[in-house]
Amino acid sequence: MKQRCLWATHASPLIQTYHDTTWGVPVFDDHILFKYLVMESAHAGLSWEIVLKREHDYDLAYEGFNPLTVAKFDEDKVRFLLTESKVIRHEGKIRNSIIQAQVLNEIIKEVGSFSNYLWSFVDHKPLVTHRDPQGWDATSSLSDTISLDLKKRGMKYVGSKIIQAYLQGVGIINDHDTACDLCLKGEQYAEENT
Repeated sequence: MKQRCLWATHASPLIQTYHDTTWGVPVFDDHILFKYLVMESAHAGLSWEIVLKREHDYDLAYEGFNPLTVAKFDEDKVRFLLTESKVIRHEGKIRNSIIQAQVLNEIIKEVGSFSNYLWSFVDHKPLVTHRDPQGWDATSSLSDTISLDLKKRGMKYVGSKIIQAYLQGVGIINDHDTACDLCLKGEQYAEENT
């Protein structure tokens, strides 16, 4: 029988599939990293399942999550996102996603890629936490550091809790429970890439 993290054991099939196939898998593609940053920012105040159910809608509305494209979204596109798309229709979060794209473009100019920027905080290998199923930290010193830097660069909806969830989701922090089958995969990946 498959051993999952405690939080996913009795979750909906959608959340279990997300846990089994996506959560904690290391991501290096800038477009995918940007996508999950936008989705995690939209997640603020909502359940992850609500946002995850709209993943396909986000893919369509954000035109492949190319930060160069999203950075140029104009008022017509904002109006479309607020009225006709099926993304979370929160004006502040939508406008922030455009700012996030602009900041990502500056980071890419600075260090070559958003992936390089994020992964440099963990020496380019997943931080495996060996977390006890009963222990759960909503933030970490890593999420505090990255959150602060992104805020200084002009982003909103990137508080430490959001960034912690984001880092877990894109595999920078492998926070699978020690009893979870996927905890070992994170350790193997970290060993192979040192």
